[in-house]
Amino acid sequence: RSRRQRQMCIRDSIIIDNVKTIFYALVIAIVIRSLFIQPFYIPSSSMEPTLLIGDRLFVTKYSYGYSKHSFPFSPPIINGRLFSKKPKVGDVIVFKTPADNRTDYIKRLIGLPGDNIQFINGDLFVNNNQIFKSRISQNDKIYCGNQTIDVNTFEEKLPNGKTYTSVYLKSYSFQNSDNFIVPSKHYFFLGDNRDCSKDSRYLTSVGYVHEDNLVGKAQFIFFSSEIDRKKSKDDILNCFLTIFLILSVTTNEGLPNLSLIIVMSLKFKLSLKPVPIALENASLAANLLE
Repeated sequence: RSRRQRQMCIRDSIIIDNVKTIFYALVIAIVIRSLFIQPFYIPSSSMEPTLLIGDRLFVTKYSYGYSKHSFPFSPPIINGRLFSKKPKVGDVIVFKTPADNRTDYIKRLIGLPGDNIQFINGDLFVNNNQIFKSRISQNDKIYCGNQTIDVNTFEEKLPNGKTYTSVYLKSYSFQNSDNFIVPSKHYFFLGDNRDCSKDSRYLTSVGYVHEDNLVGKAQFIFFSSEIDRKKSKDDILNCFLTIFLILSVTTNEGLPNLSLIIVMSLKFKLSLKPVPIALENASLAANLLE
């Protein structure tokens, strides 16, 4: 063979190896995201102060079993749920909104099938029992969309002992609602930012969420939100992975390089652009309602 032919063969071999590596990385990423864990980021404020705009968190896909919504693009390959596990009241859960079965929302689970949920004079009742809440602060400011609002901050305690922080507008807070009766195989969700959350109270846009629409359980934040600092962390991680990727490519000598597969999997898995969760902001004030 001529020198030129040998160079072409080497070049073709490298191209084939890199294509294989990218394919393996994609497969690994899809498996990880579908069956185990998936990153999401928070683009709005309906779960403040628990989750802030810009937070990035991991959601475990196996916590409640699997449905078609566990997979990218929700292919109709599963009817119902496999390995189904019941969520617990107080869990923070990602689900596909019933309005389009496509958009990811994240809210706190408040009502199980058969439960009665109602707001009376600003207090939350579940099955005619008032949810205990104790005031933590009355001088906090948080976001509602692009605006800041003055809120009272409370610790609420659910009947199963789960505690969490919620906030209510200091003026014109949500006061009274219909009595919501949660249907069979459905769940009732609320945002912790009570007056800036489009959730199960809004039956035409969210309403009751079918169990098949559950995507996974929010577990922990891997990039906290102070947005400027978070952005710099992302830039550093992206730079590190890119350099590692380049080094992996340049040391590839025939077989798919394991380090390259791992790095590519990380980049595809995190994408460094985790899936946005549509935390639609809603308020009693019409100009804040999305």
